Order: sequence, then structure tokens, then C-alpha cells
Amino acid sequence: MIKLVLVRHGKSVWNKENKFTGWTDVELSEEGIKEAKEAGKLLKEKGFSFNLAYTSNLKRAKDTLNIILDEINIKNIDIRNSFKLNERHYGALQGLNKDEVREEYGEEQVRIWRRSYDVKPPLLTKDDPRYIEGEPLGESLKDTEKRVSEYYNEEIKKELLKGKKIIISAHGNSLRGLIKYLENISDKDIMNLEIPTGKPLIYEFDDELNVINHYYLGDKND
Repeated sequence: MIKLVLVRHGKSVWNKENKFTGWTDVELSEEGIKEAKEAGKLLKEKGFSFNLAYTSNLKRAKDTLNIILDEINIKNIDIRNSFKLNERHYGALQGLNKDEVREEYGEEQVRIWRRSYDVKPPLLTKDDPRYIEGEPLGESLKDTEKRVSEYYNEEIKKELLKGKKIIISAHGNSLRGLIKYLENISDKDIMNLEIPTGKPLIYEFDDELNVINHYYLGDKND
């Protein structure tokens, strides 16, 4: 049986401050560091080991991965970084407090921006001081799924088929996009998928990489 471990990074300082983060490169909070350590301890306790790891270009995901690997005592592992595993780019919402945005635009509009499949947030303009050349102006989950699924098919899939033991440390929406692709979840149902921080999610595949099971490590039935 082929297994793949997915982990959403631990809570960041902007999660704690209730801000839209996106591609902004913020640190883990103290709670997030603790979550990552607990994830590593749990993976070690359950006998998981890895010889290949993937993460995004963002510090909170990289640090979560490194903390997990330290807890398992895995060194000299091949770690591959890609922007294709980055969080969804939240455009002009990045850095704004979610409650304040709700007050201005309403609960339902913010829910659509955050949870819908193909609606983009308000876009950055290129004269905005938050804009970084080469980055998107904003992304929908559909945009995020496209780059994540491309990376999975071009890079990760072939390594799984070679028998590599893989962990991916990424973000709430990049993992939502990957899971939507792996499970063929409908555009409507993906709105209800929430991925907790710092909790290892295990996917099990047959020899042709069809999903046969998935579960969070630490649940009663794992």
C-alpha cells in the first residue's frame, strides 16, 4: 500500500491575529511550533518515516516540516520546495483582519471569497506596496488547485510510484486543492472542507494511485 502524509502548517502569527495571509511570508506562532512538534511526535509514535519531503516557498510551511523531521530524527532528507504548493494568494485581502472585512462587506461575501471554488478575492494592483513582481494579483481555489495538481502529476506522483515515503507540508488552500483533485470533490462540496493546522492527514492508495482510504493520525480509528 502506498501512503502519502499531508500536513497543514502550524498556526502562524497572522492566524493568531486573524489576518488573511496568502503569500505573505509570516512566522509560526508559539502555538504553531507546538502543533508541529506534536505532529512529529505522533508520526514517530505511529512508525512513520520519510525519504522525500515537499513544501512551499513560505517559511511557515518550511519550519513546520523541519520541526516534524527533527522530532522524528530524520536528517539529510531530500526536501523540494515549490511555489506551486504555496497558499492561495488572497490578493487585496492579504494583511487585513477577517472580522473587519466581514464588518465592511458582510459575512456571506467573505465566506464566498474564502470558501468558494472559482471566485477570486479583490485583486491587488501593481502599484500596491504589497505587490511583488512575478506573484499573482490574487487567486481563486480553482487557480490554486490547477498549480497544485500540475505539480502533483509532474513531480510527486512519479516519486510515489517509485516507492518513496513522502510528506508534504503546505497550507490550508493548497491542500484543499490537492484533496479536491485526489478525491474528485465537487465545486460545491469543497466549500465545506476545512483542514486543521498541524494534524497529519494520511492518504492510502492502491498501486495505480487511486485513493482507497484517508484519515487524520490520532483519530480513534487510525
